Amino acid sequence: MKVGLIGAGNWGRNLARTLYELEGLGAIAEIDPETRADLAGIYPDIPIYAHHRELLSASDILAVVIATPAATHYEVAKEALLAGKHVFVEKPLALRTKEAEELLDLARSKGRTLMVGHLLLYQPAIPWIKQFIRSGGLGKIWSIHQERLKLGTVRTVENVLWSFGVHDLAVLLYLTDLEPEEIQAQGQATIQKDIEDDVYLHLRFPNGLHAHLHVSWLWPERQRRLTIIGEKGMLVFDEINGEVMLHKKFVDPRLKEVDQGSEVIFKAHGDPLKMELKHFLDCVAKGEKPLSDGESAVRVVRVLEKATEILKGA
Repeated sequence: MKVGLIGAGNWGRNLARTLYELEGLGAIAEIDPETRADLAGIYPDIPIYAHHRELLSASDILAVVIATPAATHYEVAKEALLAGKHVFVEKPLALRTKEAEELLDLARSKGRTLMVGHLLLYQPAIPWIKQFIRSGGLGKIWSIHQERLKLGTVRTVENVLWSFGVHDLAVLLYLTDLEPEEIQAQGQATIQKDIEDDVYLHLRFPNGLHAHLHVSWLWPERQRRLTIIGEKGMLVFDEINGEVMLHKKFVDPRLKEVDQGSEVIFKAHGDPLKMELKHFLDCVAKGEKPLSDGESAVRVVRVLEKATEILKGA
């Protein structure tokens, strides 16, 4: 099956390379002429179009991967679904819940796969952590803490929560299988008016679990970390080194601190992007539901939109 790539900017180039390695790249649409010329040299056997509508009209392209700016995701994905294509769209699915729901409904009515690029879900450590939690390895889960911090990449439309936090929210909702019943958000717009560079998000779930997310593109060091606090211990996933560390530390019923040491219990492996795109190809071919399907993406957008309303004082 051949897939058309719409948008071949910095991240789009990674998608093009990976699709080509998977023997799934069938065409590319890119508006920038210099980028098109460069891609023509890299992929001389791949048709390259100046506009995505030319690609969508190609009958041999059954599915598309959309890597255009976030503000265009809704319109481009809608056109692709109306053209009868299966659709993979980079995160976020849309910038409004209403638009995300419309895309989900359209995909269902057309009988087409809709998958969203929540790449962190395809880190092998994440499903392993979910299974570890379900097995009772940490006992009752009290809180989840997430950090995604670095200097850049600054956006001019969506704030850092939409740009960075979407990864962690997708993982959080996947791990909990719940939607939050209370949302609190605080942010600071320093570089550009009304576009937050640094955001703290606090969520409370129906089962009493609390979650806390800090995202920033105005930070001196790169940090990508997931920490889970439970009654039997604490789990830390350092995304940068790919290690899951179990800290056998807790407070017993007598309020006594217990420290039984720490150990690495999982080491990530493989290429998450290749796993993600292969999953898309397999789901289209077999008619299966993707892990990061449209329904789960709508839930992520719903939280993001509510948090944004709070940040804006709406």
